[in-house]
Amino acid sequence: MTGAPIATEREESLRPGCFITFEGGEGAGKSTQIAKLAAWLRAGAEGREVVTTREPGGSPRAERIRAAVLAGAGKPYGPFAEALMFAAARLDHLATLIRPSLARGAVVLCDRFSDSTRAYQGAAGGVDAETLAALERVVVGATRPDLTLILDLPPEAGLARARQRDRAAARGPDRFEAEALGFHQRLRAAFLAIAEAEPARCAVIDARGTPESVAQAIRDAVAARLPHLARGAADAA
Repeated sequence: MTGAPIATEREESLRPGCFITFEGGEGAGKSTQIAKLAAWLRAGAEGREVVTTREPGGSPRAERIRAAVLAGAGKPYGPFAEALMFAAARLDHLATLIRPSLARGAVVLCDRFSDSTRAYQGAAGGVDAETLAALERVVVGATRPDLTLILDLPPEAGLARARQRDRAAARGPDRFEAEALGFHQRLRAAFLAIAEAEPARCAVIDARGTPESVAQAIRDAVAARLPHLARGAADAA
């Protein structure tokens, strides 16, 4: 049998790196804030490696799946088929990038992870939560985020931002941006419910402010939850 093995609970408990995920609806500013947090962490005196990535994507094969999903290739087959496509991309992403980076001590910042599957295909798409939990156990295993930052924004504001971004890039809305407002309202409720259910892992960030005010709120959350990461960055800032 070839390919990278799924990490065991013991192996993951010994990882020296740190895994931070960013979640939220469309237009919440995740990409912008990941770049800002990465720059802040890299400025730290310790000079720790910071890896930025995204889902779906993050590895060549996963990026091909991303292109297919966002173009709507999975939509005719329903949300569960899309969840399987995301799971396939996540398997490769974990084996190719995330787990090797954590093993060598890097801080991994990921734009979306398994919570997006729970929200998009689960709460908003209607796939049974137990089914998605079983899929997550197989695919993710013990590679759970140390911290999840949920950027919260009213969907009307987020979709307006997304439309402005798409116009600037001369492109139309992707598979999920094109969904009706009710879909995006269910997404927001789902992310907030995840944060309420797992407060030790999740921090909700008000994403309505300026990019710099949101970045400061994120730095404060990282400093409170993961002080060993923030110490050097704060000294260098």
